[in-house]
Amino acid sequence: QVQLVESGGGSVQTGASLRLSCATSGRAFNSAAMAWFRQAPGKDREFLAAIGSGEIGKSYANSVKGRFTISRDNARNMVYLQMNSLKPDDTAAYYCAASRTFPVSDTSIFVWGQGTQVTVSS
Repeated sequence: QVQLVESGGGSVQTGASLRLSCATSGRAFNSAAMAWFRQAPGKDREFLAAIGSGEIGKSYANSVKGRFTISRDNARNMVYLQMNSLKPDDTAAYYCAASRTFPVSDTSIFVWGQGTQVTVSS
């Protein structure tokens, strides 16, 4: 069973950077693709980025491509989301997720983290 705990959220100003971390536990981590999603108040959950189990293969939503970078450290059981040039529209709760497949689909996610809040002010 994989468990996920996000950290690194906070309140920043426009143009700032943040790095979100996702600590994982469970033997299935190294074979799982990992992804980041976010959900703003009143909006649907949005896919942001995914990375394959062997770090081969990354995908990004157009809304964050070039600003966000996903990475993983299998030795430390960690997944990261480096977020640069943050904008007020990036304000949301950010979630880490484990997926059975890469690319990630709505039905491939089998565990979610509890989320970490990111607030970007202008």
